[in-house]
Amino acid sequence: MNIHGQAAIVTGGASGLGAQTARELARRGAKVAVLDRNGEGAKAVAAEIGGVGVACDITSTESVLAALEIARAAHGPARLVMNIAGIGTAKRLIAKDGTPIPLEDFKRVVEVNLVGTFNVTRLAVAEIVKLDPLTDGERGVVVNTASVAAFDGQVGQEAYAASKGGIVALTLPLARDLAQFGVRVCTIAPGLFLTPLVAELPQTVQDTLAASIPFPKRLGKPEEFAALAAAIVENMSLNGEVIRLDGALRMAPR
Repeated sequence: MNIHGQAAIVTGGASGLGAQTARELARRGAKVAVLDRNGEGAKAVAAEIGGVGVACDITSTESVLAALEIARAAHGPARLVMNIAGIGTAKRLIAKDGTPIPLEDFKRVVEVNLVGTFNVTRLAVAEIVKLDPLTDGERGVVVNTASVAAFDGQVGQEAYAASKGGIVALTLPLARDLAQFGVRVCTIAPGLFLTPLVAELPQTVQDTLAASIPFPKRLGKPEEFAALAAAIVENMSLNGEVIRLDGALRMAPR
């Protein structure tokens, strides 16, 4: 699909991979709605790229519907859906004092990462399927965000790995389900990227993380994630695929 002139939804767009993806889509001529729990951050990125910023809780049907309505009023119906919002946690199943991880901690990560992704997808695609088809019958593209942790989950990543593994498993059935409507679905599984959270770590820690990557021996750049997201949109043969973006990284147990 030609990105130019299309309306796009980017969740988690206030910072990191989401913000850079919003910038890249706008650079290629898309009309971008930036959604994030951090409403002010979303509006700041949107102002930078000439889009619209909306505070949105992706786990809430009401919040997502309200955000989609604002985006539609500003740009028309969106054909591009970038599910990038997510949270993480690092807690062992059993703590040093012998107590198990609180169930709510596990449920929260799965609720945001997996259920939130599904929630935005189902509500946004319900609008996409009503649109007129474009070239070769295509109506829209959904790009989800998993993680290499879905395959190489480390100690303490049970909740995060399970949530991202769910997104990986969701990709093919979603693509098959939506093929009848001309909607493609792909997932990016990024490795270690220089996000704002990682940038706050001491340089020695950043260097250690980078050293674990076979090549290139550096942390991934958000621009590289954004470029892949855009390439998925533009390459119609990409569908039902999970793409690792990790420099051949395979994470150790810890």
